[in-house]
Amino acid sequence: MEVKAFARYIRMSPRKIKLVIDMIRGKRALDAQTILKFTPRVAAKPVLKLLNSAVANAKHNFKIDEANLYIKSILANQGPALKRFRPRAFGRAAGIKKRMTHITIVLDELMVKTPAVKKKESTKK
Repeated sequence: MEVKAFARYIRMSPRKIKLVIDMIRGKRALDAQTILKFTPRVAAKPVLKLLNSAVANAKHNFKIDEANLYIKSILANQGPALKRFRPRAFGRAAGIKKRMTHITIVLDELMVKTPAVKKKESTKK
């Protein structure tokens, strides 16, 4: 069962957030939480908040144990940009884009493999 969570309009550039999400892509949810807690980058905080939200969605809505969750996919896409101006030399102005990010995370349940039970062969002759 796939569980999704979204964080939109994060006031940070997608380039900075992609550095953090590349570290946790494909990992178990509990391992990813540990990695994000000890990552010194500022972008780790909104990603950790989103991951916690997705885990809570899985537990509350679908009754899935958090130990069985892994990150199936995580994306950081460009959101809108605020356009501002900065003064420059000789009375000119230069444009600045203050970028925003939309983050999407998809968690999925690990498939627990159960050993196959062999049927006893009948000894009819």
